[in-house]
Amino acid sequence: MSAASRGLVSRLMQILFIRPCAPLPHSATLTFKLRTFSAEAGNDDSVSCRRLIEARTGIMTRNSKRTGAIAVKCGMTALWDKWGARIPVTILWLDDNIVSQVKTPEKEGFCSLQVGCGQKKEKHLCKPEVGHFRAQGVPMKRKLREFPVTEDALLPVGTSISVRHFLPGQYVDVTGITKGKGFQGGMKRWGFKGMPASHGASLSHRSIGSTGQRDAPGKVFKGKKMPGHMGVEQRTVKNVWVYKVDPARNLMWVKGQVPGATGNFVFIKDAVYRKPDISLLPFPTYFAPEDEDVTRLEPLVADIGDVDPFMAAD
Repeated sequence: MSAASRGLVSRLMQILFIRPCAPLPHSATLTFKLRTFSAEAGNDDSVSCRRLIEARTGIMTRNSKRTGAIAVKCGMTALWDKWGARIPVTILWLDDNIVSQVKTPEKEGFCSLQVGCGQKKEKHLCKPEVGHFRAQGVPMKRKLREFPVTEDALLPVGTSISVRHFLPGQYVDVTGITKGKGFQGGMKRWGFKGMPASHGASLSHRSIGSTGQRDAPGKVFKGKKMPGHMGVEQRTVKNVWVYKVDPARNLMWVKGQVPGATGNFVFIKDAVYRKPDISLLPFPTYFAPEDEDVTRLEPLVADIGDVDPFMAAD
C-alpha cells in the first residue's frame, strides 16, 4: 500500500469513528471552581462541624495547656541587672504570630492550634499553601507550627499571639534546629577522650579506638558513636528563663543560649518541668485592650529579688 493510500485510510478512520466533543457548559465557571478554594464552603455549617470559638479570657487550671509561639532568633548579647551581675541573653522576635488554623475533637479528633509567623508573598508559595491560607482567611505566612492545646485553650482563627503571651520571670522550653558542623570526628561530635599522645600512639591521637568485640558477637552494634555528620538536628532547651519582654517591638530576652543560628526560627512554649504560676499567666492568651497604644509600652523586666548576690552572707 502506497503512502497516499495509507493517508487516505487514516483520514477516513478519523471521520467515521471520532466525533467532535461539544463544549462543556459553563466551562469557565467549572475551571474557576476547580482551581480555587472556597472559603465559604469551609465555613459552611453543613459541610464542617466546627464549633464557634470565641476570643475571651478564661480561667487556667493545672491541666490546661496553652499554645506556643514562633520566634526568630536575633542573636546573643549580655545585659547587667540592677546588682551589676552580667546576664548572657538571647534575643527572640515574635514576628506577627497569628492563629492560622484550629483543630477540634469534632473534626480532627484532637485539639491543636496552627500558628503562622512572618509574611511571605503569594508568588513564593505553592498552590496548596495558598489555598490553605485563603480557605482560613488569613494572610500568607512564612512559617507554620502546630501546638497541641487543651480544649479550654482554643483560640479563633486570626487571633494574634504577641510577646505578652509570656511573662518575665517564667520558664519556657525553646525548640530549634542546631547549627550544621559538617563531618566531625569522635572527639568533637561525642566528646571522646581520644588516644594517648605518646607511648606508641602514632597518627591516631584523635581516633575513637575500638568499635566492637572479637569473635563474639563479631559485629559492631547499631548506634555506635562514630565520626559522622554533626548538627542540623532538632533540639529542645528546657527551663529557659525569660528575663525581659518588650511589647513595643515584640521582643523577648531569654537567659542563655537556644538552638539554631541567627535568623532561624525557634518554637517557644511553657516549660514542662518548671511550670509558671497559673494565676499570673494570660489565658488562653493576652488580649490587648482596644485603647492600648503598644508603641508607648515600656519593657517588662523579671524580678530578681532584693538580696544583693555580691554581699557576703551573715
